[in-house]
Amino acid sequence: MKVLAVGSIVKPVTPEQHQAIMPREVPATLKLYLEGKIEQYWYRQDAPGVVFLMDVESVEDARAAVNALPLAEGGFAQFALMAVGPLAPLSLLIEAK
Repeated sequence: MKVLAVGSIVKPVTPEQHQAIMPREVPATLKLYLEGKIEQYWYRQDAPGVVFLMDVESVEDARAAVNALPLAEGGFAQFALMAVGPLAPLSLLIEAK
C-alpha cells in the first residue's frame, strides 16, 4: 500500500537540539528508505518539513515508522498520512469500448 506522509515542524528546534537530534534523524530516515518503507522523499518548499511516499502494509505501519523518527518522538514534527493508489477513473477510458 502506498501512503503519503506529509511532515511538518510543529515546535521550533533550537540549534543545540538540532545538533543533538539530526545525527539520529538522518540515519533513522535512511534506514526506512533502505528497508523499502520510504520509496521517495522530498523537502517541503512551502514550510519546514518533509514529504515521504511510503510503501507499507497499512497506514498504521506508516504512522509507527514516522512517529519513531527522533524529530517526531521529540514532539518537533508531526505527520499527516493518507493512503493513495492508482487513479481509478482512468480505467473508464480504456473500458469504454
